[in-house]
Amino acid sequence: MSGYTAIIDYGVGNLHSVAKALDFVGAKNIITGDVDEICRADALLLPGVGSFPMAYRALVDAGLRDIVCSEVKKKPLLGICLGMQLLLDRGFEDEECEGLGLVSGEVKRIETEFKLPQIGWNELEIKNPCDLTKGLPEHPYVYFVHSYCATVNKPEQLIATCDYGTEITAIVKNGNAYGCQFHPEKSGDVGLAILENFKNIIG
Repeated sequence: MSGYTAIIDYGVGNLHSVAKALDFVGAKNIITGDVDEICRADALLLPGVGSFPMAYRALVDAGLRDIVCSEVKKKPLLGICLGMQLLLDRGFEDEECEGLGLVSGEVKRIETEFKLPQIGWNELEIKNPCDLTKGLPEHPYVYFVHSYCATVNKPEQLIATCDYGTEITAIVKNGNAYGCQFHPEKSGDVGLAILENFKNIIG
């Protein structure tokens, strides 16, 4: 298969719903943990469900941590939910844990008076428009499920936020590394537009 996105299978994440959403926007994809297939892919997608240290260790144990960090220098990578959080330097869920270091910042528990986890729809505020947010409606709503969020050190890497009693990082970007804290595959037309934008970034 050529011209495809490798959805990275490291034992963590809802892989098939993401694959179906990519199918819907016409983006070829394959679910794989095979290093050769990941290296041949034109883009990568890093999903994630669970805790930060568990997911990071799973990526390391699968022998994929260094591959992801190497391949993102050559091709686009989209991290979704916990997959986005793993792009950061480190996380503090249960314990301090190293991240991939592709986006400058840390992941900590959300400090808010609102109920955690944040589950449901929330409006994006676009801070720094980029190719991933191209053509989104004026008030885009997307679907979140999370109790931890990223604090980004470099303002230019913070693309969008939402308000949940505090400012929540929603989209990040550094070079070829993109991340969505929300689930685009569960976010209706807005989520599909974001995935189509990612397909267009691939070319």
